[in-house]
Amino acid sequence: MNRHVVWAALAATFAASAAFAAETAPMDVKFTDAGEVTDSLTGQPGDPAKGAEVAATKSLGNCVACHVVSALDAAFQGNIGPELNGAADRWSEAQLRGIVVDAKHTFEGSVMPSMYKTGPFIRPGDGYTGKAATGDLAPILNAQQVEDVVAFLMTLKEE
Repeated sequence: MNRHVVWAALAATFAASAAFAAETAPMDVKFTDAGEVTDSLTGQPGDPAKGAEVAATKSLGNCVACHVVSALDAAFQGNIGPELNGAADRWSEAQLRGIVVDAKHTFEGSVMPSMYKTGPFIRPGDGYTGKAATGDLAPILNAQQVEDVVAFLMTLKEE
């Protein structure tokens, strides 16, 4: 095999493992007293377009189930949570990251699900079975998806 191909493959593998190693695990996220998460979970910038997709997709973030987001072409947007239009004018990037990761650090009585948390939970269910979960639960979003949603929310400014 060509040496250049081998070196390129090794370099790509190293870069991918370095990026993965930089990811903050859900249980290692550091919150300020105000609920902010100042450090990126991935060390990589979020992609606002991917964040918009996560926010509008039912099987991912599904933000529109509870929030109005005029920038998204999604039917039946909810009104349980605050409207997200102008979110970037109301909250900083660190505040938005903290809210997306676990809103209960910012708003104690929030009913918003923690998007990047694996526990502890109060008796979580095992998906539509009526039974308690038997093992660890995966976070709703992965670290890059959180960063993507935060990047999208940072584009939502008052007009």
